[in-house]
Amino acid sequence: MKIDNSLPLEYSTEENSLKILGFWIFLGAEIMLFATLFASYFTLVDRTGNGPAGAEIFEITPVLIETILLLTSSFTIGLGIHAMRIGNKRAMMAFFAITLLLGLGFLSVEIYEFMHYVHVGAGLQTSAFTSILLTTLGTHGAHVTLGLFWGLFIMLQVKKRGLTPQTTNKAFIFSLYWHFLDVVWIFIFSFIYLKGMM
Repeated sequence: MKIDNSLPLEYSTEENSLKILGFWIFLGAEIMLFATLFASYFTLVDRTGNGPAGAEIFEITPVLIETILLLTSSFTIGLGIHAMRIGNKRAMMAFFAITLLLGLGFLSVEIYEFMHYVHVGAGLQTSAFTSILLTTLGTHGAHVTLGLFWGLFIMLQVKKRGLTPQTTNKAFIFSLYWHFLDVVWIFIFSFIYLKGMM
């Protein structure tokens, strides 16, 4: 395995570069998944039947908390990757841990939010609107949940093996995934919540 020391560790082998390229292609498929969900949402947003509309069930406070938590986690994962690139394993682990805690906070608020929706009569079977709303939010939440486990496993590998071409490659790919979830959330915040509250 030939290592190119002029590149960051996560790109230092040809295999690593190909894995990162492959992950970008995977993210393209993920973009299509969320684009389909958004297209479905925009088609069904006014089909409320006898159920509530977005303006009746959306609460700004939990949504702002979720947004702050997730955007902050995007910043901390960036700091973690920077620490990784300068070889500071301790700082990298600390920033990854903070990122995962922020993600856990986000999920906790989202679970509260789902319970609120069910409590006010906005379940999966209430209307086409509530069905696509909960499906879209739930799909993003499931991705965050997967990210929490994935990030934890990467931290365990870095703790055990140190900063190697393999562990840094995995950590960098995870950071791409986490940033992607934040970008999707910005679209959810803007086009589902803010638009729905107007």
